[in-house]
Amino acid sequence: MFSLQVGRYESPEEIPFFPDNLPTSVLPPHNSPGVLHPAGASININKTIWDLYFNQLLPMFVPEGNDGKYVPTAVCDLLCLQALSRRIHYGKFVAEVKFVEAPEEYGLPIRSKDRDTLMKLLTFESVQEMVQKRVEKKAMVFGQQVSLEGCDKPAKYKVDPSVVLHLYKEWVIPLTKLVEVEYFLRRLD
Repeated sequence: MFSLQVGRYESPEEIPFFPDNLPTSVLPPHNSPGVLHPAGASININKTIWDLYFNQLLPMFVPEGNDGKYVPTAVCDLLCLQALSRRIHYGKFVAEVKFVEAPEEYGLPIRSKDRDTLMKLLTFESVQEMVQKRVEKKAMVFGQQVSLEGCDKPAKYKVDPSVVLHLYKEWVIPLTKLVEVEYFLRRLD
């Protein structure tokens, strides 16, 4: 609650899951230079992220049942949801950079609300593949269970790297691109 009262959601990187009834900040607003087009502030796909997290992602990681650890579980869920939201909503910043670099290229499909063309313009397959390889590699390196015994044994992972890769391929990248398209559609407002 404290982070809400000191203006957490005044930052364009932070998108609330429950935007209604946010407490007002006790601090004066910070006047940071606006990087995003003002209409981009209305983009919030956290309901979709919430649904995917609880109905599709968690069942991949955790067995059914009740271990009684409600508080630590809620804290972990909150941290994961916030990290996913932040990462996915960074698509607004990516879209702004792409627009500034090529406003003529994006202008016509934005004005005609052509989602398919916008999706094609913003998609760079080679970059997606590089991100996916990097994500899988990071999951292998940072997700290992480290032991000093039996160094010759194959690595054991806290989370299967292929599941992390699947998360990026099926959810993070497509949802980030959805945010980019939504941002483009509001960019000339």
